[in-house]
Amino acid sequence: MEDYNHIIKTISLTMGAAWGSGINLYATVLVLGLLGATDNIILPQSLEILMNPLVIGAAGLMYFVEFFADKIPGVDTGWDTVHTFVRIPAGVLLAAGAVGEVNPAVAVAAGILGGGMAASTHAAKSGSRLLINASPEPVSNWMASVLEDVAVIAGVWAALVHPWVFLIILIIFILLLIWFLPKLWGAIKKFFSFLGRIFGAKKKPDIP
Repeated sequence: MEDYNHIIKTISLTMGAAWGSGINLYATVLVLGLLGATDNIILPQSLEILMNPLVIGAAGLMYFVEFFADKIPGVDTGWDTVHTFVRIPAGVLLAAGAVGEVNPAVAVAAGILGGGMAASTHAAKSGSRLLINASPEPVSNWMASVLEDVAVIAGVWAALVHPWVFLIILIIFILLLIWFLPKLWGAIKKFFSFLGRIFGAKKKPDIP
């Protein structure tokens, strides 16, 4: 039974770290590092580096920067675009590190699953924020950003403290994501098509 609980906790930590990194990497690293450094959780040896004060400080600084950048329409889209090359690889590394010292094949498998999870949550976040930015008022942008921050902090905490609850919610989230991403992609294509008609259309010359 103890081994079974350990497996559930490992899966929850693996998916929780990857899920969170796709939305807000710095908040995820900060929560893991602080909980580990304060002995509220025991991190796998491969993730103990997150408890280093330098790592916690860097994550805290970057979270502070992202907190404001993520609430400025337009700036948040540029930030998300750049972080495509940061959040997804970090999701791979955190997921692989979360399984601890195991068979390398297990670590690779965890990294693949973690990368897929991080890519999915990153795509959902960046795509939805792109559409939200089409709205002229900034309130929806701020609300979305605050809700994302709260969700990541609460989600990573739940993954560590209440793994069963997190995994059930994660399964529901994945099912919703499977339904949501194709619709989001369709909405983005329509949005860019609309912009193309506005800015790219040229008036045809009159034929005498």
